[in-house]
Amino acid sequence: MNKKLLILLCGISAVCLTACGSKSYADGTYKAQSQEYVNDEDDSTAGNGYGVVELTISGGEITACTFQTFELDGTLKDAEYGKENGEIANKDFYNKAQKALAACDKYAQQLVEKGNIKDVDAISGATVNYNEFKEAVGEALKQAEE
Repeated sequence: MNKKLLILLCGISAVCLTACGSKSYADGTYKAQSQEYVNDEDDSTAGNGYGVVELTISGGEITACTFQTFELDGTLKDAEYGKENGEIANKDFYNKAQKALAACDKYAQQLVEKGNIKDVDAISGATVNYNEFKEAVGEALKQAEE
């Protein structure tokens, strides 16, 4: 086989393999929720809840993403998350809770920048949120598949 034909065949094969492995997404906004997480360590309620992601897809690419986490009762985890009765009873716990909460925005930002959930890096101290994020993104992308 001559060299030019071999190079052409290799190029065609590479394009076919790349195209076959990619999915096509319809433009729009998609919202999905992760399953509920329940911490089973010593009956603690720390970290319990679920995540909700909202993706915007334009031109087949993720152009915007938000990710929020909620308590099991539906209360949004916000600046009060980690407090007891509105007070910081345990500063270490509150700081960890707020660090995990801040990771939500970072996960959403990474997804938009990198374009693929597989390329979003977990953040230390926010692994539960990371798993909820991946699950919710996967569900939203299923809705968007053409």
